[in-house]
Amino acid sequence: MAKREAAESVVRAHLDAAPGDPLVRLAYARVLMGAQRFVDATAQLERATQDRPDDAPPYLTLGALHLEMRQPAPAEAALQRYLALTASQGGAAPSLPAAADDDDDADDDRVGQGRVQAWLMLAQVAEQRGDFAAAEAWLARIEDPKRALEVQSRRATLLARQGRLAEARALVRQAPERESGDARAKLMAEAGLLREVKRWDEAFEVLGAAAQRFPDDPDLLYEQAMVAEKMGRTDEMERLLRRVIEIKPDNAHAHNA
Repeated sequence: MAKREAAESVVRAHLDAAPGDPLVRLAYARVLMGAQRFVDATAQLERATQDRPDDAPPYLTLGALHLEMRQPAPAEAALQRYLALTASQGGAAPSLPAAADDDDDADDDRVGQGRVQAWLMLAQVAEQRGDFAAAEAWLARIEDPKRALEVQSRRATLLARQGRLAEARALVRQAPERESGDARAKLMAEAGLLREVKRWDEAFEVLGAAAQRFPDDPDLLYEQAMVAEKMGRTDEMERLLRRVIEIKPDNAHAHNA
């Protein structure tokens, strides 16, 4: 579809002939989401939930889509339905056919990660409503050590939005580093907190320290350039962007900026 417009008519013709095909309908919805055709994607996902109301995965994707469109009420309804359907293994059957070598443990892991994702998104829904206590309650359900940094970053954002910036920064810095990229991710998260509350000078310093620790990282340099723009330092912004382009000549965002 991204390369040939005619491909979409083939997909739609198939769905007209076989409207209950969950594999193609969900794949189509995801492509529409990638193309930012959110209204069309919503229609496909809602049809998927109507066709198979006890099939959990479409509700998770639908919740993510409503959240992207800042529609908290339908997002919450879809995510709560997903959690209800996956509360027992009987309601957790995946829409997409499993590979031949998949086993029950792999299915359980998929469902577990899906539930974690739902809790994270429900925390965002609560945050959009300004209900920070509810957001924290959803985050508290997540015990997966692999998501610890992500959860701490979300908690830190909640604190920053309540004016508790020092606590927020400390929370990010205290997060454990289990993977090789966690140290870099923590610095990015701290800079994101500072950007959230428009503390541009401090964000620039954090990103600068990160760029020294992880030299020639195009993402760090780009983020620092965007903060330099907010500070009115367009000369520094240009220098950083030219460095990004030198490192990664096909970085379209750097060329555009």
